Amino acid sequence: MGIATVITSGKGGVGKSTVAVGIGRALAQRGRRVLLVDCDAGLRSLDRMTGVEEQLVFDMADVVCGRCAPAEAIYPCAGEEGLFLLPAPSSSESMVSPGVMRKLVPLLTRYYDHVLLDSPAGVGSGFRSAACGADQALIVCTPDPVCVRGVGVVTALLDKLGTAQRRLVLNRFSGGLFRSTGAYQDLDAVIDASGVRLMGLVPEDPALAAAFLRGKRALESSPGMKALSRVAGRLEGEAIPLPEL
Repeated sequence: MGIATVITSGKGGVGKSTVAVGIGRALAQRGRRVLLVDCDAGLRSLDRMTGVEEQLVFDMADVVCGRCAPAEAIYPCAGEEGLFLLPAPSSSESMVSPGVMRKLVPLLTRYYDHVLLDSPAGVGSGFRSAACGADQALIVCTPDPVCVRGVGVVTALLDKLGTAQRRLVLNRFSGGLFRSTGAYQDLDAVIDASGVRLMGLVPEDPALAAAFLRGKRALESSPGMKALSRVAGRLEGEAIPLPEL
């Protein structure tokens, strides 16, 4: 039986989908069977980011409505053995309800070591659908006050959904920019303000995001991919220390 992790954020533009794809690829490189589930109905992006855009015939809504078997809507991702994608519906009107997701996600974890649910940004109905079936949550945030405030909102909603285990991933981090803004004294202040334990610090890495937007693998030696590989190890219970800034 695998584990389901929702990857979410309180606001858009933090690189949440990049984090989801990067962690998925890193887990697959460890020999795990990984399923990415795009929960952003109408605005799906993971098909593009995983190189399967041209293959799509069915999506999650087709599975739920019985128009296809689940296996027909799950696609192997380009360039990564062991990584698969269940695409979001192409229309926001076809969003899968929380009640259905609570039944669907446990079925998926029977066949995959990790099910990564890429939540839409914000805390609307799409967030609830993505999060309600998850065992744990990764909250993606950039180190600015507006985004950090959103973490508290997400945490409160996860409490209501019963998702007790959650961790913070600080993404698109630039030491120089962080120090120049002066919004926080140090990273400990960011973590304290968020109220969530830090699991990963991912540096700003334009090449990583650019590779995924082209549906390509990012270089394993890139700073962003190295950081996401460390997060993948921590998800599997490894004691990997955070790097020195």
